[in-house]
Amino acid sequence: MARRTSHDQNFKNLILDYPREAVAFFAADEAADIDAGVTITPLRQEQLKERLGERFRELDVPLLVEWPDGRREALLFVLEEETNPQRFSIHRLAHYCLDLAEMLATQRVVPVVIFLHESPAIPRQLALGSEQHRYLAFDYLACVLAATPAERYLDSNNLVARLNLPNMQWAPEHKVEIYAEAIKGLLTLEPNIEKQIKYLDFVDIYTGLSDAERQLYESRYPQESTAMTGLAERLRTEGMQQGMQQGMQQGMQQGMQQGMQQGMQQGEQTLIRKQLVRRFGPLDEKTEQRLQQATTDELEQWAENLLDAQSLPDVFGEG
Repeated sequence: MARRTSHDQNFKNLILDYPREAVAFFAADEAADIDAGVTITPLRQEQLKERLGERFRELDVPLLVEWPDGRREALLFVLEEETNPQRFSIHRLAHYCLDLAEMLATQRVVPVVIFLHESPAIPRQLALGSEQHRYLAFDYLACVLAATPAERYLDSNNLVARLNLPNMQWAPEHKVEIYAEAIKGLLTLEPNIEKQIKYLDFVDIYTGLSDAERQLYESRYPQESTAMTGLAERLRTEGMQQGMQQGMQQGMQQGMQQGMQQGMQQGEQTLIRKQLVRRFGPLDEKTEQRLQQATTDELEQWAENLLDAQSLPDVFGEG
């Protein structure tokens, strides 16, 4: 399983890239009154860190929703992703929300927690008090993706919902269909090709198709498969160009021939890294270091192994 920080970063990127869609999907109860005229702004991380000091959690995403016509006071959404429900602390979340409320001088705060997995042990309310009185009551909106029926969102026009179809609840025999609808949503709802490439990885990571399932997808959905092939080819080209550019810049000092060789090698590293992430999820530090230190011959062999590999060790000839 990928490291927790990788999941946090994946969802942070998703929320920052699509704040309106994220609020509409993850906090549907509160989003009903948010119309097209509002502005949604992520709070600056530097400002929060400076104001809240050590209490600040960088991977929480506070979004400020404002009505420009002034008919309603601004509303602060605090979105947090939790991969492992056992690590969730309602006390810490309450503390963080109170800090933000004090810092921004507002009582209009909506805490939202996105759980990848379901657990009966997840605390939903916090009450501080005695037998005589309750002095503090706190709860939050919980979006448990694994308990959310995917069938409700198969044709949703909310891109955040479509990208999260693989994280929702569905029967195993529908896995390829779920993947197809997520990819179709990405290709139809996101016109920017750079973001299409970026979130192709997101869908791949959380679906985890086997080679057989990928072949089935390609046969059932040839149009989307062709479009994905084009994205993958562009990704390969950009990776090679980026590596060539970096290597040639270094080559200005070390010699053009050596620079071009380094560029080709770095481009191959970029390509293999992307393919490994798509197949097996975010890479650990050891694998990253192995890629960076690889020779050209090793990279070529690993690229060939990738065609039939069923696991990460298979790629490196250790299966």
